[in-house]
Order: sequence, then C-alpha cells, then structure tokens
Amino acid sequence: MRYNKNALVLMTSAAALTLGSVGLAQADTLEDTLDRGEVRCGVSDGLPGFSAPDDDGNWQGIDVDVCRAVAAAVFGDSEAVTYTSLTAQERFTALQSGEVDVLSRNTTWTTTRDTTLGLNFTGVTFYDGQGFLVSKDIGISSAEELDGASVCVQSGTTTELNLADYFDANDMEFDPIVFDTSEQTVGGFEAGRCDVLTSDTSQLAALRIQLDDPDSAEVLPEVISKEPLGPVVRQGDDKWFNIVKWSLFAMLNAEEYGVDSENVDDMLDSENPSIARLLGEDGNYGEEMGLEADWAYNIIAQVGNYAESYDRNVGMDSPLEIERGVNRLWTDGGIHYAPPIR
Repeated sequence: MRYNKNALVLMTSAAALTLGSVGLAQADTLEDTLDRGEVRCGVSDGLPGFSAPDDDGNWQGIDVDVCRAVAAAVFGDSEAVTYTSLTAQERFTALQSGEVDVLSRNTTWTTTRDTTLGLNFTGVTFYDGQGFLVSKDIGISSAEELDGASVCVQSGTTTELNLADYFDANDMEFDPIVFDTSEQTVGGFEAGRCDVLTSDTSQLAALRIQLDDPDSAEVLPEVISKEPLGPVVRQGDDKWFNIVKWSLFAMLNAEEYGVDSENVDDMLDSENPSIARLLGEDGNYGEEMGLEADWAYNIIAQVGNYAESYDRNVGMDSPLEIERGVNRLWTDGGIHYAPPIR
C-alpha cells in the first residue's frame, strides 16, 4: 500500500488553518499567571524522560523542567506549576484557547506551526531526529529494507509526513497503522500489529524501555529528519515569550559558565562578569520582563543548569541513557548556544 502523502499534506494544512482561526488570548499572561499563583503547563500524555508522572504522580522530565524553570523565574518557586496532559492532537488548541500558558511537550518547530497557528517557539530544548524501532527477530538492520512494512505511527505529528516523505523518496511502500497516543503505538508494536514503530529517536528510547523485553527490539541506524523540540507560547505577548525563552537560555548559560545547583550560592561571589549578570549580582536583567533580579539564580538553584536536567531525565543518569551528541554545548562540539545575558 502506498501512503497518500498529498492527502496527508492537505489534512495537515486544513488542521493548521482551523487551529489558526481559534481566537487567541491577547491578555497579559504574566499578570494572569501572577494573579493565579501558578504556571499552567501543557505536557505529553506520558513520555518518560520528557514529561511523565512518577509513581507518586509528580511530573518529571526535561520538558517538565522548562515549566519548573519558568515558575522559578516568575514566583521564585519551581513547584508553582499545574500540568495538563495533552495528546498530539489536543496540544495546540489547548495553548491557543488559553487552557495552558506554555506548551512544553516534545513538539517539533516547523514553518507551519511557527507561522500559521498564532504560536511562537521559544527555543530548542532537545535536538532530535526521526528513526525506526524494529524487533530483532525480523532480521532487519537498515531502514532501506522496510519496503512493504507495516508501520505504527502517532497521528497529529510531523512523524506522519516524514514517514511518507522517506518511503516516497526511496520508492518504497508501507502500511500505516495510526494511533492517537504514543502509549498506543508501543502497545500496537508489542502486540504485533506492525513490523516497525517510528517516532523521534529520543521517544523510541523512552518507548523501548516500556516493552516487556526491551532487549528484543533495536533502533535502526538511519535518522530521517530534523526534529528541533522546544517550548511554545501564544503570539502577541512578547513579555511572556521572553520569560519562557530566557528561562531556557539561563539554564544553557549556567552550564557554559560552570554554574549548577550545587555551587550556585558560592558563585554569587564570582568575579566573572558573565556569572555576576546571570545571577543578578550585576544589574537586573529580569526587570524588563517583569521579574526580580534573582530570576536566573532561582532557576539554577531549584531546577539546575541544562546539563543537570539532561543527565537526570534523558542522559546517562536516567534509564534512557541517551548520549548528549548534538545536544552538547557549542563549546563541547554540540549545537546548543544561548545568547549572552548582558
């Protein structure tokens, strides 16, 4: 069966236009958030390492840490957050309608999403790419051997279009088995409803460890797309856009300067002007955003720098054990780069 890519493109464009027509809340998000006493954060429907509740119901993950950072910057309290679990199909409408203040949910930054939905991406939390998970039993070692395969894929994602593009470009056919949630896709894969599960490689790592026998499956070497994942806010509120953007930048700059949750108090006496500005000891760089001078200090003290968040959630200190790769800082050969605070 050859997937009808043109039909999918039309469906995606129509959905974008429909979403774009939703009335956008133009209120002062910071003021509303302060009045409410908490940040409302849209997260996934459960993706370990990115956003998922632990055994006690507390949300954890690298995407969750972005929302905790925003709350630390705004309130001085990283716990002043409520989380709303959203499917891929629900996420943009929830943000546009004002149900959530920020969407931090393994969401790919694309042209359509950035220009037609009334939304702004605030940066990149995780640089990713789409791959394929297969059972070792089928004896496939390359995506080029997938002609005629049945593929489990989540609806409402860039994954669907990338999948169609890849098979079309390689003159191969496939049978899409479409599900609404990532949990359903891995369930379908484990039940044998498809030969292959496709998603971002980070998500595949998270889904693989949910299998009854994780060692029975492997991720093929090919990465077929660019998937810059990051937080999203509504357009029309530059102050809130800046707060979310610079909360992430503060974590990246902190790693670059060697400031972390363990040494941040000692660093208050640093003679490095970049560190002094970051921690609010030299000037108030939060003032124009409506924040106190110690906004970044609170983020680092309560959430940590980017490396701390990465390592405990998706890196080598986590069950996913994803190497930093391109998610290293620019100073370490990666592509993460935060503008300076000055």
